[in-house]
Amino acid sequence: MYQITKDTIVYDIMVNAPVTQPLFQRIGMHCLGCAFATGESVEQACRAHGVEVEPFVKEVNDYIAAHAEA
Repeated sequence: MYQITKDTIVYDIMVNAPVTQPLFQRIGMHCLGCAFATGESVEQACRAHGVEVEPFVKEVNDYIAAHAEA
């Protein structure tokens, strides 16, 4: 099963787990296909949007797991 870390590039997540887009958009990451997303890690994106990275990584991984079982 696909899992992310704080070092995972946002663009890679959009390619491998596009179902997670609403989670990113909810916290203000609307530019998922922009140039920043192609080189920005989850940690960098969270910092830029004022979000704690570890809880967000857990939330995304839990969401991926829940949708993989569905």
